[in-house]
Amino acid sequence: MQPRGGYHRTTVLLLLRTAWSAACAVVLVVSGVAWSTVSTISTGVERSYAIPDDAPRSESGRNILIMGLTTRLDLHGDPLPDDVLRRMQAGESDRGGYNANTLILLRIPDSGPAIAMSVPRDNLVPLSSGGEGKIKEAYGRAKIVEEDRLRAAGTHDRRALERAGREAGRRAQVRTVSAFLDQPVDHLVEISLIGFFHIAEGLGGVDVCLRRPAKDPLSGADFPAGPQHLDAGQALSFVRQRHGLPNGDLDRTRRQQAFLSAVAKRLEGADVTAVQAMVDMAKQDVVLDARFDLVEFARNIPAEVRFDTLPIEGGAHLGGLDVNKVDQEEVRAKVAELASAPPPPPPNDGVPCVD
Repeated sequence: MQPRGGYHRTTVLLLLRTAWSAACAVVLVVSGVAWSTVSTISTGVERSYAIPDDAPRSESGRNILIMGLTTRLDLHGDPLPDDVLRRMQAGESDRGGYNANTLILLRIPDSGPAIAMSVPRDNLVPLSSGGEGKIKEAYGRAKIVEEDRLRAAGTHDRRALERAGREAGRRAQVRTVSAFLDQPVDHLVEISLIGFFHIAEGLGGVDVCLRRPAKDPLSGADFPAGPQHLDAGQALSFVRQRHGLPNGDLDRTRRQQAFLSAVAKRLEGADVTAVQAMVDMAKQDVVLDARFDLVEFARNIPAEVRFDTLPIEGGAHLGGLDVNKVDQEEVRAKVAELASAPPPPPPNDGVPCVD
């Protein structure tokens, strides 16, 4: 039998490779197995019923949709404390809305490495609610429609509206991504900006490397070139910045993956107290679907997870909005290719430098 501390550390490191911030939240919750019972974990995490029991399922392996929301509110729709907003450097609590700015389809096969496929947030796609829009907008649009419907029917309790609206948003985001990629979604993970912040804060910051200096007042980014240590607020600015980067959102995706690598490196030297702090924090911020078996996930996830970003054709300007034009068949072909033959692993030479 593996020592208790060893099982815990191994579980954390394996799961940290699954995807960046949202997957980190899953990792932290699962890592609580080392100290607590399954029932404690289950009761400590928000659950969603957005994926119905009769939804299509993968015939082999599993697909997990990871959603990172832009909202500056907590799980109940309440504003974050002023001191937390100040340290996050992400603006006031009414900013951000409910766009799913981070969308990653994590494909876990029955054998071999897993593949985390980043879906560019500005892809113009058919939305499950009808019409076209940016893929990130499916959540927020459905949330508004559901809340308006409930108000018209006589529901005015703010928390009840928030809960029902978010469930409608999750359903719409799952259906939109599933239809666009022609892939079933077996599980979902949702986390908002405060969750990203809590992960870095629980570890005492992370180490990153930049190829050139970066400064962006919109995200709060102000970093010199080279390797450096970022506190939690700086780490959030690091993964949020897109203005001033050569490839905009695509470079931000690479930063998100670099952040994950930094968290994994940081965990290698973290003591039990620090990791436990992250576990406790993650329980406040993460939402999992009701059928997500955390213990089974921890025991069976592949030791190796690779990353890629799904293709776009180029930017377009429609109705005052910048969107990505996409060839749906090309994207679906890329998904099938990555699922069957993930890219080779990057060289293991420490924290990667990014733009």
